[in-house]
Amino acid sequence: MTNPASLADSVPERIRLEDGRRIQGFVDAGYGAVMDAFVANFVERRDVGAGCAVYVGGRPLVDLWGGIADARTARPWGRDTAAVIFSCSKGLMAICVYLLSQQGRLDLDAPVARYWPEFAAADKAAVTVRQAMSHRAGLPALDVDLSRTDVLAWDPVVHAIETQRPLHPPGAGHIYHTLTYGWLLGEVVRKVTGRSPGRFFREAIGDRLDLHTWIGLPDEVRRCVAWMEPPLPDEDSVDAREAARLSREDSLLARSASMGGAFGFPVEDGVVSFNAADIQAAEIPAANGISTAESLARLYAACVSDIDGATLLSATSLEDLLSVQSAGPQLSGLPDDGARWGTGFQLASPPSQPMLGPTSFGHAGAGGQLGFGDVDHHIGFAYLSNQMGGYGDARARELTMAVRAAIGA
Repeated sequence: MTNPASLADSVPERIRLEDGRRIQGFVDAGYGAVMDAFVANFVERRDVGAGCAVYVGGRPLVDLWGGIADARTARPWGRDTAAVIFSCSKGLMAICVYLLSQQGRLDLDAPVARYWPEFAAADKAAVTVRQAMSHRAGLPALDVDLSRTDVLAWDPVVHAIETQRPLHPPGAGHIYHTLTYGWLLGEVVRKVTGRSPGRFFREAIGDRLDLHTWIGLPDEVRRCVAWMEPPLPDEDSVDAREAARLSREDSLLARSASMGGAFGFPVEDGVVSFNAADIQAAEIPAANGISTAESLARLYAACVSDIDGATLLSATSLEDLLSVQSAGPQLSGLPDDGARWGTGFQLASPPSQPMLGPTSFGHAGAGGQLGFGDVDHHIGFAYLSNQMGGYGDARARELTMAVRAAIGA
C-alpha cells in the first residue's frame, strides 16, 4: 500500500474532540472540507466511530479515522478497524461477476440456469444473470421459514431458491433483493469457479490488492472489527414514516431482511444481529462483508484506475454497468427515494445518494455505509461507521458533497 507519509502534499491530522475522542489520519491539502465534514459527523450527527478514505487517480488523498470502535470497552477506532458494510457487500459481488464476464467465463445476459441448472425450476428458466443483479428476478424473499443454521450453512438457502416461484416476471418491475441477491450471484460464482464467493473474492481481488475486506471473516482478524450500534431515530418526514410503516406491516419486507425469520435485522434483542461471530464468519454475500474504509475505497479505485499495475474493470464493463436497469417505484410499495440500479451496482441517485455524478457506481449499506467509484474522476470513496443511522441519514452524503467540492464537480 502507498505510505501516506510519502505524500508531500498531504496534511497529517490529529484532532481531539471535546469528549476526548480523537480524529486521526491525513488529507491532501485540497481536501480540508472532507476533514470538516468528517468531524461534523461526530459533533453534529452522532457518529461513535468511523473511517473515510478517498483515492484519486490511484493515489490515496484522504484517509481518516476516529472515535470509538467498541462502546462497550472504549476501544478506539484505529486505521485497521473494520466494520460490517452490510449491502455495500453487493458491490463486492458485482465486481466478482464482472471479472468472470471479462474472462469469458460468464455471460451477463445468459439465463442463470446455464450455470446453475437447478435454478430453472418453478418458472425461473428465463431469468438472466443481469436481471438477478438488477433486482428483477422476483425473488426478494422466500416462502420457506429458514433457521439461522440454515442460512449460515449456504446449501439450504440455495435449495430454497431453486424451488421458489418468482413473485413477478422480470419485466414487471423490480424489488430490492435485500439478502437473496447474495445467494443468487454467489451460487453462480460458485458454479462457475468451484469456489465459494468469499473465497473467490479473496483470491481474485482481496489478496491481489492487499485488502482488509472479507466475505466470511477469518478468526485472526476478529479483534479489529468494530461493534455496531443500533440505528439512530429516523428523520421526521412523510417518506420516513411510510417506510417505517411498511417495514412493520409488510411481511414481504420483513421476510426479505430476515431470510424468513432466521435472525432479526438490523436488531435482535437490542443488539445489531450482524455483530454475532457466527454471522460474521459465514458467507452472506449481500450483507455481511467486513472492511476497513481505506480498503473499500482502494477496491473501487482499482475499478477505475491503476492500482499496483492493473485496473480491475475494463472500459467495456464500466460502460455496461452504468446503464440503468431498474429505477422508479418498487413493486414492494416502498417510497421512491430516487434509487437507480445498474447491473449489480447502485448508481448516483439524488437526492438520497447523489455520489459524484452520472459516472459514479457503488453501493450503500444499512445504517449509512457507502462505497463507490467514479469513472470520469478516477475516484474511489468509502465511508464506514459503527453507529447505524436512521432514514434520512446525511453523514455519507455530506462527505460526498465535500469530495465533490474538492474536485470542482
